[in-house]
Amino acid sequence: MRWYALVYRIFYKLGLRIWERRVPPAGLVELVEGVRALAPGRALDLGCGSGTDSIYLARHGWTVMGVDIVPEALALARRNAAAAGVTPTFVRGDVTRLVDLVPALSFDLIVDFGCLHTLPADLRSAYIAGVSAVAAPGATYLLYGFARPPRLAPMQAGLSEAEVRARFEQLGWQVAAAEQVDDDPIVVARSRVDRSFRLWRYRLHRIAA
Repeated sequence: MRWYALVYRIFYKLGLRIWERRVPPAGLVELVEGVRALAPGRALDLGCGSGTDSIYLARHGWTVMGVDIVPEALALARRNAAAAGVTPTFVRGDVTRLVDLVPALSFDLIVDFGCLHTLPADLRSAYIAGVSAVAAPGATYLLYGFARPPRLAPMQAGLSEAEVRARFEQLGWQVAAAEQVDDDPIVVARSRVDRSFRLWRYRLHRIAA
């Protein structure tokens, strides 16, 4: 088992889901309900946790697959989805081996709220190669990550704009937006506890196969 999977399993078992959100991030809401909303299609939620974003997308007409490595997270996600009356597909698996999990599917929207930024550096290339392999032409990828780890983070994390651009652009992605999130209610609430909390949002488009 990956060491970070063990860390998250322990936190789920203890009920210490300090990263959990009950609402989708504002950037995702804008993509789904905004003036230039995407047409519903196939969506992939990486590191889906308890299913907040997967359930939100399913309620807005998307066909959703959520992937997580922690069985306790997926069990909770399935219960939450049933309570919401929607049926996303939840799959246990490693996000660095996406092609093994979804070899025949291509996704129009890929969402990652805090998954890539926790991966060790030597696994990030495999993650990005997998994301690129399962993305449909013209796909949108919404990525959230810490520029540096919050003081209260359960493990080291971090993802810079320079790294995002270097890793993704060489595989046919265009970085359409890169901005620090400081006015989202999620960030405001967490910042009251941890002043080091700094979150960045990236929106990328798939421009080449």
